[in-house]
Amino acid sequence: MPSTFWFLAILSALLIAFCSQLAVGTCEIVTLDRDSSEPRRTIARQTARCACRRGQIAGTTRAKPACVDVRVVKSKQWCEMIPCSEGEICGLLMNKSGWTCTQPGGRIKTITLFLKNISASYSGIHQTGTSWHL
Repeated sequence: MPSTFWFLAILSALLIAFCSQLAVGTCEIVTLDRDSSEPRRTIARQTARCACRRGQIAGTTRAKPACVDVRVVKSKQWCEMIPCSEGEICGLLMNKSGWTCTQPGGRIKTITLFLKNISASYSGIHQTGTSWHL
C-alpha cells in the first residue's frame, strides 16, 4: 500500500509539471485586459508566455503570439516578424516603439511594446497599449 501511494504521488507531481510546460516553439496568452472607457478607442494589454528555440524570442506573427528571430527585436524592425493580420499593412512607428496595422477600410491598430529583461536574457515581449482607432 505505501509503495502505491508514493507511485501515485510521484505520477501526479510529474503530470502537473509536464502539463504546465509549453511545447518548444509555442506561445500562450497569460493575461489579456481590455479597456473601452474612451469613446471610439479600445486599449488592450496582453502578456504572452513562449517556449522559444535558441535565437528566438516571444513576438507577434499574424496578430498572435509567436516565437520570432531575436534579431528583429534587437533591430526593432517589427514589421519583419509579419505582426499584422492578413490584408493589413504594417508600418513602423517613428520612435520604433511599436508598429501600426492599417486595415483596407482605413482603420488603424497601433501596437506599442514594453520589453522586459531584453538586454539580460531576451526573456520575452509584453504587448501593451494596443489601440484600435475608428
